[in-house]
Amino acid sequence: MALPATPALPPLLDLGGTAVFALSGALMAARLNQTFVTCAFFALLTGVGGGSVRDALIGVPAFWLRDFWVAPVILAVALLAWYTPRRWWEGHWLEWADAAGLAAFSTLGTAKALAFEVTPLAAIILGIVTGCVGGIIRDVIAGVPSILMRPELYVTAAAVAAALCGVLILTGVQQTPAMAIAALAGFALRGAAMIWRIELPAYAKEG
Repeated sequence: MALPATPALPPLLDLGGTAVFALSGALMAARLNQTFVTCAFFALLTGVGGGSVRDALIGVPAFWLRDFWVAPVILAVALLAWYTPRRWWEGHWLEWADAAGLAAFSTLGTAKALAFEVTPLAAIILGIVTGCVGGIIRDVIAGVPSILMRPELYVTAAAVAAALCGVLILTGVQQTPAMAIAALAGFALRGAAMIWRIELPAYAKEG
């Protein structure tokens, strides 16, 4: 049986987002004074982890196994992070690039799941998985507080992008504009959270 036509980001945006995620993983290993092997592993895990989990749950080959450029780009990013001073990469620009990748990949995950006839709510969840799970697994392995355990609007921004993408596609909006609108919304929320330090309220009930 032929696989359905699946949505895709523009190649440069796709590889750029993967590279940014991979860089965040490599820098995590650098901050922990790990070996290059760990640096490369963290780069791979963070760069493709969410999409790989999504594809495994859908039941298709992981996207990066058939894309010639993904693995070389991730390895190049790991080498770059390893052989350059860490201070070069620490700054707000990396957070903004990460926010763009988060929003784009969350919408892509939802659109791809819907293309494979995943039910709407499950498709939205897979969109969130695509954007966040690589970083969550990286943090767990590194033994640092996960993005899932922090009040900042990170997973929430992914959820907004994924949910809006799903709603727009299901209401008849063409796939490409639906993904673009949803990604912009998720990026705007993440950006607002970074600028104004917007956080979710924590549970505070006693007894």
